[in-house]
Amino acid sequence: MTSPRLVPPSSLSAVRAIRHGRSTANLAFAEAERTGATDLPVSGVDRDVPLSRSGIDQARALGRWWSHLPPGHQPDLVVCSPYERAMRTWQEMARTAADVVDVETVVDERLRDREMGVYELYTPAALRARSPEEADRRERVGEWHYRPPGGEAMTDVAVRVGQFLTDLDRAAQGRSVLIVAHDAIVIALRHVLGGIGAVAPGRLPPVPNASVSTWENRGGRLALTSWGDTRHLTRPTTPTKETPHR
Repeated sequence: MTSPRLVPPSSLSAVRAIRHGRSTANLAFAEAERTGATDLPVSGVDRDVPLSRSGIDQARALGRWWSHLPPGHQPDLVVCSPYERAMRTWQEMARTAADVVDVETVVDERLRDREMGVYELYTPAALRARSPEEADRRERVGEWHYRPPGGEAMTDVAVRVGQFLTDLDRAAQGRSVLIVAHDAIVIALRHVLGGIGAVAPGRLPPVPNASVSTWENRGGRLALTSWGDTRHLTRPTTPTKETPHR
């Protein structure tokens, strides 16, 4: 007989998690998938990948979303990934909502994206072209458990996210928290907040760029109330002019 999940109590009033706006790597990976290219579409290191022009527009749309939150429903603490694309997303949000945003902001290393080790910034096609045996292992093991050499499985990400949530619950009692990070972090949040007995996903649920996922305190426990919400991105926006990126 299977017991129901055991969801631990939480002192937090709400947690919202945002995936950063569309990055230059997101665009390059999508184009590589469309064309079947096997070269490496992005140079440099993952933590320095910037937002694209459309990603900046998405971040500003998130700022307008923040501006329209009812009084008393706006987060009073922001915790951000140290990666460039997440930091820039929050910066553009804050600038756009400058008339209403006056919130404590901290950066936590545990909210960094999943580390892919020696295969950092490899597309699936590039991995298969260069290391077909490794690509086969990735498919065989499944994305939740696959750990690239020198990198992390999603199980590893979930461990550090769980430690982060434990510290957050102790340090921010009663507060409404906004997390600005990455799809891997949002997925790990969903798993950890699902409690003891939460089943690891066979396939990772999609987390759109600039989406908002929300957990609200219901009876002393955080419950998922929305996942991957992007309705704020459909409102009319003024396109951003492209600026040089490193």
